Amino acid sequence: MTTSGRRRASALRRVQSALEEAGAELEDVVRTRMFVTESPVEGGRVPTVRYSGGIRPVTTMVAFSRLIDPALLVEIEADAVVQ
Repeated sequence: MTTSGRRRASALRRVQSALEEAGAELEDVVRTRMFVTESPVEGGRVPTVRYSGGIRPVTTMVAFSRLIDPALLVEIEADAVVQ
């Protein structure tokens, strides 16, 4: 896994933790936005956010030359609906 791939995985764990604090789960996510500084294409495929639920959220991925902090490689936003 690439450095940016490990950072995406780490960011998703933080998203999951924030969702749990709000009483939601990853399966409640309906939309994600990923801002990345390295090409996310791995093996000819753009990685998607994978959850244990059957629904994949709508995802937007935008590549930039850098984020506001040069040490950052990825930022992930997630919107969840809890009923």
